[in-house]
Amino acid sequence: MKNTLAVFFLFALISIVACKKDEPDPPTDSDNSDKIPVLTTIAVSSIMQTTASCGGEVTSDGGYTVTTRGVCWSTNQNPTVADNKTTDGAGAGAFTSELTGLSENTTYYIRAYATNTYGTGYGSTFTFTTLDVLTDVDGNDYSIVKIGDQIWMAENLKTTRYNDGSSIPLVTDSASWGGLTSAAYCWYSNNQVYYGTTYGALYNFYTVVEGNLCPTGWHVPTANDWDELADFAGGATIAGGKLKETGNAHWISPNTSASDEFDFTGLPAGKRNAFGVFSSIGEDAFWWTSTPNTTTRSFQKRAYYNAANLGSDVNGEPNASGFSVRCIKNQ
Repeated sequence: MKNTLAVFFLFALISIVACKKDEPDPPTDSDNSDKIPVLTTIAVSSIMQTTASCGGEVTSDGGYTVTTRGVCWSTNQNPTVADNKTTDGAGAGAFTSELTGLSENTTYYIRAYATNTYGTGYGSTFTFTTLDVLTDVDGNDYSIVKIGDQIWMAENLKTTRYNDGSSIPLVTDSASWGGLTSAAYCWYSNNQVYYGTTYGALYNFYTVVEGNLCPTGWHVPTANDWDELADFAGGATIAGGKLKETGNAHWISPNTSASDEFDFTGLPAGKRNAFGVFSSIGEDAFWWTSTPNTTTRSFQKRAYYNAANLGSDVNGEPNASGFSVRCIKNQ
């Protein structure tokens, strides 16, 4: 009988060992300093006033399944999961994180984290500063966005005055507009209520060069500024698509290749030609550069509803044309 019991207990012990799970038991305090996850932090990108993008990559789970991962941030150095954090899945590998609820013009510290049975590991710490609100002399507020090394307005300009407070003439009559050789602005189809809030104002080139149209510390971009933006977006042949607002709320179909990858949110504000005629609303976006070509023509940039490129007339456009303006921050 004793032999039978001994055989039974031996069989049970072997069964328990054989059925033991592959993942090891939770470690003890004396042997698990190398068991927490190892990971890296991905640099912060798409920084705006209240949002930013980040992420990380779990390169080792330490032998224990990662149950939670994300990024944590704080205005103090070395943030932890006790501070603000995202939750971005589980397991090893790369992940992306979207930060929201940030404060404007504030410096943050951020790092990736990953948690397993043993504890939480952290990646290296990065710091970034959110963008400030941009306000023009008329009191209009604008979203702004960092793209590469440049900081751009993410909306078209709406000001009716130069930044020194002097007024820009509003010209509604088509014949008067066509004969201008001095500064003027208008609203598309002379309808500020319907078009101005969304699309901004249209300015002739004389407005661009006769005074500082942009808020203090900003300027109307040169052709080279626009070319730098296009290069960062992958080249002029595809940059237009990456700068356009997606969908058909404002652009007519097909809005080719629109991705708004950098939150530039280009809109088809149309134009007013050198004869005072309005056209192309919903179809094309036209933005002045501050670079003249001749005494009567200057360069602009253009995005199209049916193409992906960021175009430009090689001879420039007549200075009497009315186009949108995006400002860029001085470097």
